[in-house]
Amino acid sequence: MMRHSPLRHAGALLWKRRPLHLTFFVTRRCDARCDFCFSRGRTAADGPELSAAEIARLAPSVGPLLWLSYSGGEPTLREDLPEITGIFARHCRPVIVLLSTNGLDPQRTANAAAGLLEAAPRSTIVVKLSLDGPPELHDRLRGVPGAHARVLESLGLLRELAAHEPRLEVGINTVMCAANQETTAEVFAEVSHLDGVNTHTLSLVRGTIPDPALGAVDPARYLAAAEALARALQQGSQPRYRFLGARLKAAQDVLQRRIIAETLRRQGRVIPCHAGRLNLVLDERGELYPCEDFSLRLGNVRDHDFNVQATTRSLQARAVLASIARGDCWCTHECYMMTNILFSLRCYPALLAEYLRLPRRNRG
Repeated sequence: MMRHSPLRHAGALLWKRRPLHLTFFVTRRCDARCDFCFSRGRTAADGPELSAAEIARLAPSVGPLLWLSYSGGEPTLREDLPEITGIFARHCRPVIVLLSTNGLDPQRTANAAAGLLEAAPRSTIVVKLSLDGPPELHDRLRGVPGAHARVLESLGLLRELAAHEPRLEVGINTVMCAANQETTAEVFAEVSHLDGVNTHTLSLVRGTIPDPALGAVDPARYLAAAEALARALQQGSQPRYRFLGARLKAAQDVLQRRIIAETLRRQGRVIPCHAGRLNLVLDERGELYPCEDFSLRLGNVRDHDFNVQATTRSLQARAVLASIARGDCWCTHECYMMTNILFSLRCYPALLAEYLRLPRRNRG
């Protein structure tokens, strides 16, 4: 079966009329206790989690998606995640479905990946496992003894699944915080020797977190880590995704980390932001946001007959989107930097330069 093509979203380079990237925080529940987790710091809305029936009501109003990202909490704790994915697959036809997981339950992780593959047969499924440092440090940061070993076990099961399913891409993501900023070279080296990893990304700690001291990342250390990953990509020692457009995505990752480093240094916005126009965030209780700044509330879909577009047209939403357009806020959120780069023509000279520095062949 032919996969959905990302080319159908090329018009967003010129006309930013609708969201093409939805991040869905499907649950607040989690089996880890990470003190650098911005999700633990957000205020919960009232009401139960959105049911699959409610998601089926709102999905038609989202429109075609380039990227559907599941976040939490721990998304695999939602047993109906494959059913939810099937709903979005029918109505939104996402090119890529991203599942970010702590990998603490290997069988649950593998079952979730298999469920997503079956539910969205024309989408690329990306599963990102969290690995933040050597075993002792990773376990401490995640608040779970043996967490590092469980992640590697999850990777092994996903590797077996990917061997028979080319639509499955397996990645590692490292959250950089004050506690591990001196050990990034160790985790980069470890990941470079792991079989079955298609990409390794770096996320900068952000937002309101349980232990604010973990947010004190040295911008110079972040930039050094970003450049180390860039060199590995340019030298071909780090694999990259296999899907159509993977080389461009890798170039965007390199440029994105440099822009994040400059944003962190300036403490201000470096490039225009399209959050709320090309990106939306939906939480488990129906609250809609333009990005993962949970103070920028657009409204609740339950108050707008589960119509996402109607929610974004409310007076409250229009005021928030106007503030973003004015540049009243700034952030280092990777998901929104991705869209801001890929759909801003002004970024393409630098993006093309990074693209040409990357090898044609993918080690992965």
